[in-house]
Amino acid sequence: MTGNILFEAIVFLAGAIICVSIAKRLGLSSVIGYLLAGVLIGPYVLGFIGEEGEDILHFAEFGVVVMLFLIGLEIEPKNFWNMRKTIVGMGGIQVGGTMLFSYLLIIAVGLEWKVALVISMAIALSSTAIAMQTIKEKGMLDTTFGTASFSILLFQDIIVIFMLGFIPLLANNERSVSVNNTSEQANLLESLPMGLQTLAIILSVLLIIIAGRYLIVPMLRRVAKTGVRELLIAAALLIVFAISLLMEFVGISPALGAFLGGVVLSNSEFKHELESTLEPFKNLLLGLFFMAVGASINFIVIAKSPLTIGGILLAIIILKGLVLFVTGHIFKLKLDQKLLLTFSLAQIGEFAFVLLSFAFGLNIMEQEEMDIMLVITALSMSLTPIITIFNERVILPKIGTKESIKRPMDHIAKAQKIILVGFGHFGSTIGRFLRSHGVEATILDHDSNRVDFLRKMGFEVYYGDAMREDLLESAGIAEAKIVICATNKIEVSKAISNIVKEKYPHVELMIRTKNRYDAYELLNLGHQNIYRESLDTSLTLARDVLSKMGFRKYTLQRQVQNFIKYDEDSLRRLAKDAKRDGAYIFNARKELEQQEKLLNEDFKRGIVDYDTHWDSDYIRKALEK
Repeated sequence: MTGNILFEAIVFLAGAIICVSIAKRLGLSSVIGYLLAGVLIGPYVLGFIGEEGEDILHFAEFGVVVMLFLIGLEIEPKNFWNMRKTIVGMGGIQVGGTMLFSYLLIIAVGLEWKVALVISMAIALSSTAIAMQTIKEKGMLDTTFGTASFSILLFQDIIVIFMLGFIPLLANNERSVSVNNTSEQANLLESLPMGLQTLAIILSVLLIIIAGRYLIVPMLRRVAKTGVRELLIAAALLIVFAISLLMEFVGISPALGAFLGGVVLSNSEFKHELESTLEPFKNLLLGLFFMAVGASINFIVIAKSPLTIGGILLAIIILKGLVLFVTGHIFKLKLDQKLLLTFSLAQIGEFAFVLLSFAFGLNIMEQEEMDIMLVITALSMSLTPIITIFNERVILPKIGTKESIKRPMDHIAKAQKIILVGFGHFGSTIGRFLRSHGVEATILDHDSNRVDFLRKMGFEVYYGDAMREDLLESAGIAEAKIVICATNKIEVSKAISNIVKEKYPHVELMIRTKNRYDAYELLNLGHQNIYRESLDTSLTLARDVLSKMGFRKYTLQRQVQNFIKYDEDSLRRLAKDAKRDGAYIFNARKELEQQEKLLNEDFKRGIVDYDTHWDSDYIRKALEK
């Protein structure tokens, strides 16, 4: 038994490493790599993991639970309450519209109304795991599209509770014995009257809220005092496991319960610690989930009726896409945001596996009907990353950009000599400072709603993907002097730099980086104007600390400049060995020692020899000893 577990673990890990590495090298989403790995190692291709796909899928769904817990941590209760209209409005229209039209179509092809209702419920649900993972990978969670997607997915996670409560009403009075044995959703409270079940659900939610404040946080404080890192990891996993178990006990989606637990803890001092602790588990479990989905694609069922399955799959994607597009239109999303929403959520989600299996256990669906729907669900999830890439690379450049070209850009080529890519917190500071000195910049941003807002504020803005050469040309790069890459995505900065170096060598590039390692990569590509986003801020804080300790501000300002100079010189020397761990560590330690020695010498020389107006006498005397 142990040997089999170890072998399957090796197969899963090897498949993930190989396929995801290939996907990322081809510029594709990691989700595609995981799905491909699952298909290859599954029972219908290489057969490495046998026919335990459903058990693996059930275990892997815990990755979705952890993901929603982490998303909940990022949303404060006040912000969550402010989103209630978007959640109910967009989610309600999407779920209601999809269920209505799919139900009518299924009835039209001759299926029983109970079966049609269950299938329409399943079709209405999208994949939280695939959609949110893709949105996070692309850094679009804070965009209009990201907010809309999150609202719809959260509403679906809530409504699935009521769906699971409604499905037993469709079954015959004499339930199948297999329900209690095989149904994953059976709970100890299901025999109670509906009123008591509702009360139990409300009490469980209140219990999570109270426990978050009076039990979980004090427990985490005690664990933190021990100073044992692994205990904090165990505590974080205990919280998620316990909330999930409680939710299953009362018949609620564990993922929804985990999200609620995250929201409750979002204001605690352990928010960031929990995020950093659980992030690796989330990524690993989500990867396993995507591989399990790939492995669950039954090619035998597909071979029996490929045209039927293909036709149903296409009809579902088109129907769901149309409803999503209309939903985005009702809520006044821009064309590019509507297209992103449409293609990202047009699949059937992971909770469909639960709904369909539950209905089958209650004898509502036949075996053949369930097999076909399970295959279609897995296929729709597998196709989503591919459809999303098609939208981004084929449709958006033709449709989305045309809308942007219609925006007034009369003054771009004539007046603006600076192009600013990205207008988030970092880029907006640059733009405002430049404008306060009478220097205008052409701003490029990928969020069309933010573009409209910036234009109303008086900024010259152009919507689109700055990695496209035609967009840079429209923004006036031929006459520009400087291009500022203020985005935090190094792949965007690298793509822009390649275009500029090849076609517009007269333009000077100034690039923001998140950390030293991104800076190393850009330096090795030949770029010189690299700006690490945390360097100046951290030095400003350190300077102010020393100032409050009595050091003279003029001296400290001079030392800050010395530190930047020495650190930049060190950065360029270390860039050559950045990928060789042993050599890098040895050289980095030498550089740190030399840097601190030079700064200390500069400090003493500046104070003793030149600084005659020292703010604290005791520091001067201490240095002269």
